[in-house]
Amino acid sequence: MATNPLCLGSRIEKMKLKSLMIRYYPPGIMLEYETRGELKTKSIDLLDLSSSTDVNDLVGEIRRAEPLITASRSDLVRRLIQRLQEKLRQHSDHTFYLFKLLRAHILPLTNVALNKSGSRFITGSYDRTCKVWHSLSGTPLHTLRGHGNVVYAIAFNNPYGDKIATGSFDKTCKLWSVETGTCYHTFRGHTAEIMCLSFNPQSTLVATGGVDTTAKLWDIQSGEEVLTLTGHSAELVSLSFNTSGDRIVSGSLDYTVVIWDTLTGRKVYTLIGHCAEISSAVFNWDCSMVVTGSVDRTSMLWDATNGKCLAVLTGHSDGIMQSCFDCTGKLVATASADGTARIFSAVTRKCITKLEGHEGAILQISFNPQGNRVLTGSSDKTARIWDAQTGQCLQVLEGHKDEIFSCAFNYKGNMIVTGSRDHTCRIWR
Repeated sequence: MATNPLCLGSRIEKMKLKSLMIRYYPPGIMLEYETRGELKTKSIDLLDLSSSTDVNDLVGEIRRAEPLITASRSDLVRRLIQRLQEKLRQHSDHTFYLFKLLRAHILPLTNVALNKSGSRFITGSYDRTCKVWHSLSGTPLHTLRGHGNVVYAIAFNNPYGDKIATGSFDKTCKLWSVETGTCYHTFRGHTAEIMCLSFNPQSTLVATGGVDTTAKLWDIQSGEEVLTLTGHSAELVSLSFNTSGDRIVSGSLDYTVVIWDTLTGRKVYTLIGHCAEISSAVFNWDCSMVVTGSVDRTSMLWDATNGKCLAVLTGHSDGIMQSCFDCTGKLVATASADGTARIFSAVTRKCITKLEGHEGAILQISFNPQGNRVLTGSSDKTARIWDAQTGQCLQVLEGHKDEIFSCAFNYKGNMIVTGSRDHTCRIWR
C-alpha cells in the first residue's frame, strides 16, 4: 500500500505507469508502476471526495502532485473519479435476513472473521480448532487442527485472503493456506497465551501479542521471528498495523498504548493518559491518528505523528469495549458496557449521535464500508444496525441464544456474520 501523493511528493525517476485501478472503500485510485524492473503500487487517497467535488479541479490537483499522471491519463483519471462519485451516491439501505445458521463447534466460539469479499469466513473455538467456511453454501471447507489449547485470535491476510493466522493459548501462532488447509508455519517464541494478532496490509508480516507482555513480528515467507517488541508491563489485548505497514500500535492492560516502528522495533511513542486497562487501539486510514478505548469509560484520539492527545471522548457511564474509525477516518464509534454506543466526529471531536436500545453491554462495533451504517453486537443476544448520522436503530438481528461477541460486514456491506456464545454463527444477507 502506498504513500499518498497528494500529501508527499513522489519521484518519477525511471518509473513507468502500467495501470490505474479504482478502490471504492475508502475512495481512491491505485497506481501500478514499474521501476528498475520491479512492479510496485501506490495509492492516491481521495478521502474527502464527495458527490459535489469538482472533478476537473481534482484531476488538476492530482496531476500537479503525482508525476506519473500525465496529460494522456487525465481522461481515464476523470472517469475513475466519476465512478467513485456514482458509488458515493448509492446509499446502503439494505434490510438483512437470516441466510444461514451454522452450528460451528462443539465448544464455545472465540472469534469470527471474514475475508474481504465475504466468500469465506473463519471461526475459532475452545475446541482447539479453527474452521474455514464457504459463506454462500454454509459448508465447512477445512478444519484447521494442530493447536494444543484454545484457538483465541484469528485473521485473514486481507485484502489478499489466501492465508489465515491462528493464535492460541498453547503459546503458538500458526499460518495456514485458505485453499488447502495446510499449515505453512508454526511460530514459537511466546512464553504465555496469545491474545491478539494482526497481518500487515502488505501480507509480509504477522504480529502476535499476549500474556507475556510482548509482541512479536513474524516473516510470513520464511516463518522466522523478525522482531520482539518489549516495553509493556502487562498483557497485550490489541495489535493493529497502519496502512503503510511501517507502524504498529499495541494496547495493553498496563493502561498504555505504544506505537512501534516495524522495521527497527523501536518505540516511537508511548500514549499515556488512560487510567484503566486498554480495550482497543487502531489507526485511521491515512495513519494520522489513533483512537484508543479503555475500561476507564473514555476513548482518546491521538496524533500519530507526535504522540499527543487530541481529545478525550467522554459520555459513557461504563467501560469502553471497542472503538473504531470509519473507512475514511472522519468518524469514530465507541461501544460501551453501559449498553450504548456513540458516534463522534474525528474532525470536531464532538458527539454526533448516541445509539440507544441494547439491553446489555455492547461488545463489538463497526461501520459498514460506506460509512453510513453502524453494526453492534451485544450481551443482550442481539445485533443491531444503526444510522450513523441520526442514531436511529434500523434493524434488530435476533435469534442467538447467548451474547454476540463478534459481528462484521463484508467489503461490499451487503452481508453480515455474527458469532455467539451459543456456539453458532449466523450469516445475514
